[in-house]
Amino acid sequence: MPAENARAAGNLDDDDYPAYTMGRAADVLGITPAFLRALGEAELITPLRSEGGHRRYSRRQLRVAARARELVDQGTPIEAACRIISLEDQLDAALRLNQDMRRRMGDHGADT
Repeated sequence: MPAENARAAGNLDDDDYPAYTMGRAADVLGITPAFLRALGEAELITPLRSEGGHRRYSRRQLRVAARARELVDQGTPIEAACRIISLEDQLDAALRLNQDMRRRMGDHGADT
């Protein structure tokens, strides 16, 4: 397999690889491109740009957009939905850090 193909095949498992065009991302999620642009304007997701300047989205960004759509469909204004998702992400990060610190403290306590 040529090196370019091997590199491309490796990207298939990368959640952060910008594989989806705006149109494809909107189709996959059942939303409009305008909704994706609004999420970008709210700085919830920042799509990468192709050499031609077209927006490209990763699977991780599609999951975030799907969560935003879920909240908006429940009646949450888009700005509030973006803030909720941002706070959810911060909470997840803090919980992971807390769990890691507890694990390290447990490991350290076992050594003494």
